[in-house]
Amino acid sequence: MSNRWLDDDASSVSLKSADHRIGLGWLLAAAIATVLLWQLPVGGYILYPFTILATWFHEMAHGLTALLLGGQFQQLQIFPNGSGLAIHSGVRFLGPVGNALVAFGGPMGPPIAGAMFILTSQRWRSARMALLFLGALLVLSALIWVRSLFGLVVIPLMGLVVLAIALYAPRWVQGFAILFLGIQACISTFHQLDYLFTNQVVIAGQPMLSDSGAIAQALLLPYWFWGGLMAVLSALLLWKSLTVVYGRRETDA
Repeated sequence: MSNRWLDDDASSVSLKSADHRIGLGWLLAAAIATVLLWQLPVGGYILYPFTILATWFHEMAHGLTALLLGGQFQQLQIFPNGSGLAIHSGVRFLGPVGNALVAFGGPMGPPIAGAMFILTSQRWRSARMALLFLGALLVLSALIWVRSLFGLVVIPLMGLVVLAIALYAPRWVQGFAILFLGIQACISTFHQLDYLFTNQVVIAGQPMLSDSGAIAQALLLPYWFWGGLMAVLSALLLWKSLTVVYGRRETDA
């Protein structure tokens, strides 16, 4: 039996390997239900908090990628309809490839973060640290970059909820929470699947290139190729991270 989820004292109770298998089944069911709910009018209301969180991941990934490439991350806007906008400038490294990487970072931000969250669920301490990091980053981003009124209210509130789970929830709840958030982040790509295969969009009343369109403009090949590539990579990240976690738990059982 794995000791990854054992408490520090002798009176604690560990999760059995069978519980992990059941947990995976529920999580996969939740992932499938999420995709189906997104297709229904009522689904958007039920999954609204996760839509906002996915948008935050997306826009933060744009801004942070720009920072890593020598640019400036000026502000982040999130709107009540679930759309968002990261305003950045001055990408200095790698020329057109750098601009393409900034555009690529947005759609790939949620699945990359989701895969990392899933991997942290292997140990209680790493799961708790991931929740603390996510909660703190949500609050910090509101202080530094978020400039829309809606975002200034909702983003720090979400951060406080995540921090509360990390600080006060039972350990099994923390483990389930980071896994569930990870899966939601990964499959959020498929919520915006039509966006990946769109060349131009309208955000805040302004027409602009989609991320796939921006990559196509900076590099070779059409926008639909890059959209398809990002969709495939998102699915692979989810599958591989779950395989690593649950395959290892099966081995340790």
